[in-house]
Amino acid sequence: MSTNWTARTTPHVAPESLLNAYSNTGKGWTGADSTYSVALPGGRTAWIFSDTFLGPVNPDGSRPTTAPFINNSFVIQQGKSLKTVTGGTPSSPTALIPPPSDGWYWIGAAQTSHAGRDLDVTALRFVKTGTGQWDWHWASNYLARFDSKTFKLKSLTPLPSAANVQWSGWLLRDRGYTYIYGVEDLGSSKYQHVARVRGDDLTAKPWEYWTGSGWSSDEAASVRVLEGVANEHSVTQFKDGYLLVTHDTKELFSKRVVGYFSCSPTGPWVKPVELYQTPETGGNIITYNSHEHPDLRRGNELLVSYNVNSLVSDDLYGDVSIYRPRFLGVTLAAAK
Repeated sequence: MSTNWTARTTPHVAPESLLNAYSNTGKGWTGADSTYSVALPGGRTAWIFSDTFLGPVNPDGSRPTTAPFINNSFVIQQGKSLKTVTGGTPSSPTALIPPPSDGWYWIGAAQTSHAGRDLDVTALRFVKTGTGQWDWHWASNYLARFDSKTFKLKSLTPLPSAANVQWSGWLLRDRGYTYIYGVEDLGSSKYQHVARVRGDDLTAKPWEYWTGSGWSSDEAASVRVLEGVANEHSVTQFKDGYLLVTHDTKELFSKRVVGYFSCSPTGPWVKPVELYQTPETGGNIITYNSHEHPDLRRGNELLVSYNVNSLVSDDLYGDVSIYRPRFLGVTLAAAK
């Protein structure tokens, strides 16, 4: 495939305004991160989020300090209609994946399985190591399986976790396999790894791991494919090859959304092109974890989201509009 492309990017495209208006009502989801999407049977879309604020929202656009905060949620879209899905009860909502006593689950990439009957969501277990804001670490990987109609949790199954790779960055179905993109997160450096499993059920068959020249059944043989990816990124079919979209983590708190290209789902990834610079970045405000939504492409225009947050939690209570996903329309043209 051609690897020389230029990007034309339009900010604030759909469904950004729809989610913002829903957030402003304070009747459910009011902001979150991760922002994965999965097409469901019946024309529905599941928006899948990690740390989530729920309503109410104050008339001045702030949120009460008593607003519920949970570690994962869904918003189900049918046309212009949105509905929040959590665990617990409406008066006492909880995370969809019940947290362990010593930590919580953040979610990752997701897909349907078993002819759309199940919604399979990768989940990362994090463990608290103290009382401080940053006293926690990743522990292990799981697959949370939900009924795609009722969104009830059916099972929580351990996934491979022996190689210090968070296998939750992205899932790509391609030629009879599901490719699982993981991130080896060393803090200042992050590296993409690739695994695959035959079929669409991550728990049904043994995984294979990309070694740089072939596939191995040994997770420890998995190699670093690309440095500088975010924990959440995307790998999608594009033209006659593959497109990787990520925040550039070679820079601390980067504002750069970049695309890489390859002829293979395992890389090598070449010719990075800058898709966008996030204008929100600066001061306490950070942007992160950009990725594509391939089911929601509009012709040649890609839909890319990124998350916005603050390093100071008071900001998120003072202004509900900060902690919401932003959406970009990206059109790639062959460079002349």
